[in-house]
Amino acid sequence: MGSGLPGVAAADLAGTWWERLVAGFSHAQVPAVTATELLIVAAAAVILSLPSATWRYFGLLATVTHELGHAVAALMTGQRLGGIRLNLDHSGTTTSYSRRPAAVVWSTFWGYPVPAVVGAAMVWCGFTGWGPAAMSAGTVLLLVSFIFLRNAAGVLITAGAVLAAVLLVLFVPAVLIGHVMIGLGLALLVAAVRDLGKLITVHTRHRNRLATSDAYLLARATRVPAFLWIGLFTAAVAAAWWVAWQPIAPVLAGLLR
Repeated sequence: MGSGLPGVAAADLAGTWWERLVAGFSHAQVPAVTATELLIVAAAAVILSLPSATWRYFGLLATVTHELGHAVAALMTGQRLGGIRLNLDHSGTTTSYSRRPAAVVWSTFWGYPVPAVVGAAMVWCGFTGWGPAAMSAGTVLLLVSFIFLRNAAGVLITAGAVLAAVLLVLFVPAVLIGHVMIGLGLALLVAAVRDLGKLITVHTRHRNRLATSDAYLLARATRVPAFLWIGLFTAAVAAAWWVAWQPIAPVLAGLLR
């Protein structure tokens, strides 16, 4: 009789996770974020996204977000999604098929800006009581992405992200999820800036790697110079930062009173 207990416990845990995942799609209590907490969270976001030791791991989440941006943009325009490949060196490839050049340009563009866009959405959701909804939606998207993964490293990286999301849903109260979303969102915003810097470096110092650049691929497809595409990436990232700044600014203003 005792041999069945682990299975029952696992089933109960899975059931609890599913209930909380579904419940997360409703509005939660708006978190009370202080200026001190926000400064600490911002410092944590920088620590996650800038030092090489932490970027080695957190950067994988930025890569997942980047490639999912390509994938979702491709599906939005009716393209056939061939698959997503993720690598432990933070590189990735999303393959899609379309006979419409504009659709290809659209899906190619939405790579570098997406971590910032998602980060801004997380910050906004965190401040407005939709943090659990953002967590649930992100978890569902990660689970669906398994359908399109085409290599073992991609499965490993995505499984790690899903595991982290599952643990957060199970063990972090809904009222605190908003705080977590603000921190993760800021970290993705910083990551987007870091990746833009890396892209610019490819075009200025390491031109032998141009084939890995979305800006280069867009330039070849449209004959619009790569530096203009990089400018558009930068504008999109800056716009995401502006959106994220709106709920942050009133909190930090308290420090000046």
